[in-house]
Amino acid sequence: MKLVISEKPSVAQSIAAVIGAKQRGDGYLEGCGYFVSWCLGHIAELASADAYDVKYAKWRCEDLPILPENERFVISKAKQKQLNVRCTLMRRDDVSEGINACDAGREGELRFRTVYEMAGCSKPMKRLWVSSMEDEAIRQGFADLKPGRDYDGLHQS
Repeated sequence: MKLVISEKPSVAQSIAAVIGAKQRGDGYLEGCGYFVSWCLGHIAELASADAYDVKYAKWRCEDLPILPENERFVISKAKQKQLNVRCTLMRRDDVSEGINACDAGREGELRFRTVYEMAGCSKPMKRLWVSSMEDEAIRQGFADLKPGRDYDGLHQS
């Protein structure tokens, strides 16, 4: 099985219709060798500065710049269930690879990669790059999937 993750439910439904994933699950669609799910925008957000050190609870110029060694993320209660669904799907033994179908650009790359990393996923990833939700554009995008590593620079930006 391949796991496709889009940014929004409406995009996931368009993709699922084209690739034949018609069976509904809790937070995903399934069929024809695919799971199709969505992120609901930014599932995770960067933690506030005081999460790194309580002294940053009040902003002071002399503390700037605040450059944490490792970024921390927080998940709102409203999005925790959706994150859990994504992580569970990514960790399934029968899922062989992830396909980033989030919006073409930095934000879409960030949304997918954040969930991928939070799930502790190391499975191969590919990138679906489309700027139209027309059926033919989606088919062409799947025919032209690129390795996820080709977009590492975009994610890092």
